[in-house]
Order: sequence, then C-alpha cells, then structure tokens
Amino acid sequence: MNMSPEVSDALSENRSVVALESTIITHGMPYPQNVETARQVENDIRAGNAVPATIAVLEGTLCIGLGDAQLDALGQARGVAKLSRADMAHCMATGGTGATTVAATMIGARLAGIEVFATGGIGGVHRGAELSFDISADLQELAKTPVSVVAAGAKAILDIPKTLEVLETLGVPVITMGQDEVPAFWSRRSGLASPLRADSAAQVAAAHVMRGKMGLEGGQLVANPIPAEAEIAAEELAPVIAEAIAAAEAQGIAAKAVTPFLLDRIFHATGGRSLTANIALVRHNARLAAEIAGEIIKIRAESAR
Repeated sequence: MNMSPEVSDALSENRSVVALESTIITHGMPYPQNVETARQVENDIRAGNAVPATIAVLEGTLCIGLGDAQLDALGQARGVAKLSRADMAHCMATGGTGATTVAATMIGARLAGIEVFATGGIGGVHRGAELSFDISADLQELAKTPVSVVAAGAKAILDIPKTLEVLETLGVPVITMGQDEVPAFWSRRSGLASPLRADSAAQVAAAHVMRGKMGLEGGQLVANPIPAEAEIAAEELAPVIAEAIAAAEAQGIAAKAVTPFLLDRIFHATGGRSLTANIALVRHNARLAAEIAGEIIKIRAESAR
C-alpha cells in the first residue's frame, strides 16, 4: 500500500480524510472531463477542511491518494480493470492496474484507517435479479466494512425497493439526509420511505461512532439527495431507463458491463443532462462527507476529555 504524503500526514495528525473511488474516472466519464471532475471533487473536500484520498490499484500497488500525474494517467488509461472484493487481491498480486468500485474503495479505506467515503451512487439489486441473480457486491461490503458511505442512494437504473430490502436483511443502516424519502440518484425522491433520517452531519457522525463502540460490523449508507436545481425528475427518467435496460437485454450485456452500458445510453438519451446531474451529486456528497469526517473527530475528541 502506498499512501500519498498529504493523506499520510493527515491520518498521523488525526485530521479528517475522505476516501474517493476511481471507477468514476475510468468507467464513468470521458477524458478530460473525468479528471477535471475528480479534481473538483477533491477540492470540494479540501474546502470542507478534510483531505481527499482517491483510491486505485496502480501496477499492483494499492494507492491511497493520487498525485496529479497519477490522476491524469489513470484518466487516459485503457483496459483498466473494474475492481470489487472478488478480484482486487488478484489484480494487486499480478501487478495489474484497476479502478475501485464502492466495495473495493471501502476495503482500501479500511486498510488505510479512513472511515468516511464519498461516491455518486452505490450498486445494488439489478432489475430482474430474481432471474439473473445480479446483485452488487457493494451491499455485502456495507454489511462487513466499517466505513460510512455518502451517496445519492442506489443508482436509479437498479431495483431500489429490492436494494433496500437486501440492505435491511444485511443490517445496514440507510440514513437519508433531511427528508423522509430515500433519493433515487438523479432524482431527489423515489416514492419509498427511508428507514432512518438525519438532519445534520453531527447526527450521522454520532451514529457512526456509536456503531464502533457497540462493536457492530459494517458501515452506514448515508443517502444524500441531489441538489434540487440539478435533479432530473423520476417520471422523466423512467421511460429512458426502461429503454436502456431493454437495449442491454437485447444486446446480451451482462455482469460488470451492464452499469457502464446503461449510464452511457441514458447520457445520450438525456442530451448529457444525466452526466451534469451526476457531477453535481458527487460534489454535493463530497462536501457532506467532509463535514461528517470532521464531526467524527470532534466527537471522539470530546469523549476523550
């Protein structure tokens, strides 16, 4: 594992650090917009008095925090593996390069001692999973790894009701910020009641610390609704998503290829609005994550007095 000097110094000095995934760079956006967005998100975290730690595997090394040259190279790289729990160790052992999904980023964050992670949306139960058994490893990771994940809910292309059911079965807290309804990624509302609600970063941080004191496994999903000015209404997206899913089925797209295919199809169908919304929600999540990380440190400092 290689830690950037900025991240290493922050952790040794007990300052706030927020983990970031790297699949959004390699599989989510074209170059150079991917690198520009990654830097914007990192700067949002710095503006919140925290240090960003973008995580990736580069030539077999787990990197916690990427320098400018590394970020730029990753943004232009071809054939980068999309890593989850199942293939992360193999990629490292064979000297490969891979971008981390939510699950793999949580593993990297835990190994580095980082407790808060900001992303766009988590993976979950795919539509038709009762036949395909296509369920993201992100859900199991949330049940195992003690990292609080700030996201705009599950990606809207997924079966959100089934995703919530699986999270409940696995004992993962789903805490929605500022409203009683879980968000649906590009849309603020899904029509589904949130299991839990928080109205401040301090409340989320307190729950995170309490889980640690109780010795409970796993993390928390902090569902942060997209800013109102950036959202795309769920009613508008529903037929677009349905068409994209039908196209994926017709073309035999499966497994890890499904999500990138659907997101690209939706990007073109919305004239690029889905990507604009995606960038807005990721930045919004990064700012909240920085706040939560700071509150965790504050709570622990107060309890140590």
